[in-house]
Amino acid sequence: MTEMQKLYLLVPLAPLAGAVIAGLFGWLIGRAASHWVTILSVAISFVTSVVIFQDVLAGHTFNGSVYTWLTTGDTRFEIGFLIDRLTAVMMLVVTFVSLMVHIYTIGYMREDPGYQRFFSYISLFTFSMLMLVMSNNFVQLFFGWEAVGLVSYLLIGFWYTRPTAIYANLKAFLVNRVGDFGFLLGIGMVLANFGTLDYAAVFARAPEMAGQMITLIPGQEWMLMTVICILLFIGAMGKSAQFPLHVWLPDSMEGPTPISALIHAATMVTAGIFMVARMSPLFELSETALSVVMVIGAITALFMGFLGVIQNDIKRVVAYSTLSQLGYMTVALGASAYSVAIFHLMTHAFFKALLFLAAGSVIMGMHHDQDIRNMGGLRKYMPITWITSLIGSLALIGTPFFSGFYSKDSIIEAVGLSHLPGSGFAYFAVVAGVFVTAFYSFRMYFLVFHGKERFQTHASHGHGEHGHGGKPHESPWVVTLPLIMLAIPSVVIGYITIQPMLFGDYFQGSIFVSGNHPAMEELMHEFHGAFGMAVHALTSLPFWLALSGAGTAWFFYMKRPDIPEAIKQRFSLIYTVLEHKYGFDEFNDWFFAGGARLIGRSLWKGGDVAVIDGFFVNGTARLIGWFSTLTRRLQSGYIYHYTFAMIIGVFVLMTLFVKG
Repeated sequence: MTEMQKLYLLVPLAPLAGAVIAGLFGWLIGRAASHWVTILSVAISFVTSVVIFQDVLAGHTFNGSVYTWLTTGDTRFEIGFLIDRLTAVMMLVVTFVSLMVHIYTIGYMREDPGYQRFFSYISLFTFSMLMLVMSNNFVQLFFGWEAVGLVSYLLIGFWYTRPTAIYANLKAFLVNRVGDFGFLLGIGMVLANFGTLDYAAVFARAPEMAGQMITLIPGQEWMLMTVICILLFIGAMGKSAQFPLHVWLPDSMEGPTPISALIHAATMVTAGIFMVARMSPLFELSETALSVVMVIGAITALFMGFLGVIQNDIKRVVAYSTLSQLGYMTVALGASAYSVAIFHLMTHAFFKALLFLAAGSVIMGMHHDQDIRNMGGLRKYMPITWITSLIGSLALIGTPFFSGFYSKDSIIEAVGLSHLPGSGFAYFAVVAGVFVTAFYSFRMYFLVFHGKERFQTHASHGHGEHGHGGKPHESPWVVTLPLIMLAIPSVVIGYITIQPMLFGDYFQGSIFVSGNHPAMEELMHEFHGAFGMAVHALTSLPFWLALSGAGTAWFFYMKRPDIPEAIKQRFSLIYTVLEHKYGFDEFNDWFFAGGARLIGRSLWKGGDVAVIDGFFVNGTARLIGWFSTLTRRLQSGYIYHYTFAMIIGVFVLMTLFVKG
């Protein structure tokens, strides 16, 4: 094994070791040692990822098996790494955001009794995510996929004494099972038709399989590639919370804030986006699948944004914005702009983690009150949280020169250039989504940090920590340092990396785009440098929509707070629909949960009570009772009855004997 291969192994195994030490021996080594061991392990992972990234830039990629754990016939199930430029970006994003979250957790979870357990979980989560992005075959991809699902279940339900947390983690787990069922079927289809689960072998054979048809329902022929791609995408819909499997993500805010930043900003929810980009050689062979991806993404981007407008819980506003941004990434995948989707995944990871951690900082400052209606004027109490939140919000709405602008505008342009069925609707959705995003982002920003203070009446609810008498206060340095560290890439990373990632040859060899989908080619002709793109955007429609969204939020919530109330009264039906989240939860509870209960009740009544208890158990008893009653008649106690029976018996036996 070469030196580099040892480094590849170190990246996922360091957080695993940290998780094992903190999880199994946390009670022994204490709180401080638990956070040091996990933070150091993730720091090692991050530094190693930087070294690997530089090695990959120098042209050294790796695709090979590390360990074979099962062989059946000609099929080998292996643990293997594919280290190319796409993997390198994901490794950097995952390890950096995870490191920031680990540091932040020291401050946020300071008084929590499950301190060591929490550090163990987030380290284990980092290991799972790294195994997912570094895999070179479907088996390991599925292992990482399920492992992040399991750890997210443990993290969302971390405060397991709260019924809401238990409901939320079960919901996340069950909705993800629906997606994973499709994903597993897709992997099964790959194995059945390609005879291998190794990426490189599958991608190499994909073009010759492009025209192959498959019959799933008699008389109905489907393209094999379309079926495989849509099944794989169903897995992505579950993980990346796309409509209609989006329902788990807002509820998962029941977990502590650091995991909201880790799971719902940078890592787990982007696994689906990464997977589709990795599978680009397959998706490029099916325009139907690309259309499905684009339309699902467009629905998610626009309609989940609307829900962010009426939320009052600070974390839920950010959660709906995550759903909306994941929709944007999915739309980019559908437009064959895979590199733009990964670019937005990267920029979004920084500013969304920043927004979640800033929300957590506000919650700490407000003594764990999460309702933005009870805040206001926090700017002077929490200056660092205020300025970093502003940077995160400006990046989110796509302000020119900020990182979010470069990726978001590139998505809008790419969709505008796409000619697939559904691209017209998708273009409308992503453009309209700009206004909606700006409106709810700045609604939250103004209600929390500006205007009159609305928390004096709520001071008595606080814990009165550190003798602040219920007044909000800036968070400790372990909380503000990650905010600053995430704010820096939120401003500059887009400007620095747009040229190589989108228009250079950065993803050459990692992402495949066929000649039939020229969106990226056309974008390249229009691109004249990062600075020129930002200046040109000042005259573009998305910029003015973002500006008007922020301006409307300022006018509604700073100048005329009576207007939102009046709109709510006037359009009470729309408000009710949004408040019920389009009725998805009610429908799922009625149809799926209610249906399952109905089936269960029918099986219990029909199966248990009627058949098993009624027929087998009680039926046997009744049969024996009936037989006993019959035989009791023969047992009369009279000798001549018995003599008569004996004579008849001998007579019957002799008859049979003589005949024989």
